[in-house]
Amino acid sequence: MSLLAFLSSNELLIVLIIGVVLFGGSQLPKLARNLGRAQKELQKGLAEGAKEVADSSETEAGSGDG
Repeated sequence: MSLLAFLSSNELLIVLIIGVVLFGGSQLPKLARNLGRAQKELQKGLAEGAKEVADSSETEAGSGDG
């Protein structure tokens, strides 16, 4: 479940204000872009790992006939 599902509009506004103060208005788009890329890479890695586990379990199940 998404973190945004647990934040109310007031809490989201406070987080946004803190972000502007800490990083500056010009750096926020770059920061958001980098966070999005990192999330995409994480999901890609998790999917690849799950696929490898599924493939290895299929291989082990197939080699158990001996």
